[in-house]
Amino acid sequence: MKFIDLKKQYSKLKEKIDRGINNVLEHGKYIMGPEVIILEKNLSDFTKSKHVITCSSGTDALLMSLMSLNVKPGDYILTTPFTFIATAEAISLIGAIPEFIDIDSNTFNIDMSRLETKIKKEPNKYKIIMPVNIFGLPANYTELFDLKEKYNLMIIEDAAQSFGSSIEGRMSCNFGDIGCTSFFPAKPLGCYGDGGAIFTNDEDIANILRSIRVHGTGADKYDNVRVGINGRLDTMQAAILIPKLEILSTEIKLRNKVAQTYNQILDKHFDLQHIPSGYVSSWAQYSILCDSSKHRENIMRKLKNKNIPSAIYYVIPLHLQGVYDHLNYKMGDFPVSEDISSRILSLPMHPYLSSEEIKQICDVILGD
Repeated sequence: MKFIDLKKQYSKLKEKIDRGINNVLEHGKYIMGPEVIILEKNLSDFTKSKHVITCSSGTDALLMSLMSLNVKPGDYILTTPFTFIATAEAISLIGAIPEFIDIDSNTFNIDMSRLETKIKKEPNKYKIIMPVNIFGLPANYTELFDLKEKYNLMIIEDAAQSFGSSIEGRMSCNFGDIGCTSFFPAKPLGCYGDGGAIFTNDEDIANILRSIRVHGTGADKYDNVRVGINGRLDTMQAAILIPKLEILSTEIKLRNKVAQTYNQILDKHFDLQHIPSGYVSSWAQYSILCDSSKHRENIMRKLKNKNIPSAIYYVIPLHLQGVYDHLNYKMGDFPVSEDISSRILSLPMHPYLSSEEIKQICDVILGD
């Protein structure tokens, strides 16, 4: 059994993907070829975001976004400690400082009451919030928009895990001033290497991002008007993503059907991620909360004995990782994140997981 079955997806798209790759090999425009332009247009249509700038990874999407907003060393960026290192890493690479806010125990997304309490204490200290749409579930953007207006803040939506999700029909990547996603192979929309994209409705920000993507280029690549990076998505990956995007809406429905099947069996036995009314998750991960770390170890061992993969996202919240020792956080500072990290377990999740496979997984988990 696969944790994420990319081979099964490829088998359904083989003809289109192979044809797309061969077309790139034929025309030889490996960097910023025509498929990149087509993909950006299709991504814009899908999300209803006016401007899409593809790039080399989800991490670079976050980094470029911070650069485009002129974030400086010493600036404070509000985000969550319950996420992959890339979220805070991009902040640190700029020289800015990640300031963590604990998560909601039901959604695992940033806790809005704690966030406003933090901002109220020093309203002039913060300019940017970087919420993370964890496991495919968008954060509470209704309240985030209120905070944005109230305190004159900007939002960078870390949608690395949530492409294809939505709130009342509004698509992820179109919630913040800037939205960022990843096309890492395991994501809901993944390529066969690294890749990412940035979304914005602000034309000035979009133009700056296009410049940053190619070494801060101006009128041409030898006229550099700002510091940038080599952040381009290669044409081959764009060719792979184009047919995958065509079936994404169907795959999101299938992912939700898988999650519903899991829920029907496991809901009475485990605490699960709460999906608020009107929200559609893209289910990058399906996770359960075990009773304890020991309980989790026992379940993982039982699954492994049956050759069923599982994973922990995330073993150590960011504030307790060695890279951030200098921020002087300690155990107990973010108790919800620490508790969730000690008990969470992610199970196989992909659009082509059968009901029989889900039942097999659940029978192992619930068995003596």
